[in-house]
Amino acid sequence: MSTDAGKIDDASERGVVAVDTHYSAGSQEPVQAFASQVVREDALTLDIEDIGNYTLMWTPTSNQQLAQGYTFEDGVLGDVEQPEGLALALGFCMSEGIISRLDALKSVAVCPDNPAMIRIQLKNPQEVQVQRKNVVINSSCGICGPREIIDDNALGLSLVTTTLQLQRAQFAPLMTDMRRQQSVFDQTGGSHAAAIFGPDGKIIAVAEDLGRHNALDKAIGLALLQRGSVAGCGAVLSSRLSLEMVVKAVRTDLEIVLAVSAPTSLAIDVARTFGVTLCGFVRDDRATMYSHPQRIISE
Repeated sequence: MSTDAGKIDDASERGVVAVDTHYSAGSQEPVQAFASQVVREDALTLDIEDIGNYTLMWTPTSNQQLAQGYTFEDGVLGDVEQPEGLALALGFCMSEGIISRLDALKSVAVCPDNPAMIRIQLKNPQEVQVQRKNVVINSSCGICGPREIIDDNALGLSLVTTTLQLQRAQFAPLMTDMRRQQSVFDQTGGSHAAAIFGPDGKIIAVAEDLGRHNALDKAIGLALLQRGSVAGCGAVLSSRLSLEMVVKAVRTDLEIVLAVSAPTSLAIDVARTFGVTLCGFVRDDRATMYSHPQRIISE
């Protein structure tokens, strides 16, 4: 641990950085030196050939220095146990509408000269129509929220399929299972989490990040690496339900989204329009269903 106040300890755990701070228990109490743990924030650039660059502010929780790559034909390449950077890249490409299927990818690889960059090649980049490119996307930034998304379907979204049903009694176990795997939050209190669950109501993948968008993209990407698709699945979120989170669900065909916090009005409108079952304030035995409750089975 550094003795210089505010200096970052590079030997800290993955996803967590130790810093020197000063703590005050009250206005009349003496200020004391205090060792704090905060969530790590780094930049990761996705270089998509013939499309553009996307720089994401993210929280790496696995070793990004190891050689790692992915092709649809060969799967994950390299010895990395949790290819988190690859997962974020895949989830981002899918939820941004850059690809609709994994076989649209030619290759994805961490740059050997710069682990903070992931290079992505598409098989048919000329067919891709993107809403934004060559941008820096911060930890809380998503797409804008114009009414045209609903009124004119400006993003070209399709109706979500209807194959998934979930028992009301499964809400709490899903939330508990995701919460149990939030190691970065346990240490810092500063990260979001997202989980993907399958038709059996069991969690397939969990991810954490300082940004709720990144957490969802990571979880989608990890599930894609396991089963090739998240169609017919659902998501659990530790965050609020904003418009861009629901758009990601629609683009990846996630049928049910459970969140611990509230939705926004546009998020509800998009969920109702494109067929997502949206449940907010999922805490203990409580839940509020805002759209398409027919997928939820009561006891």
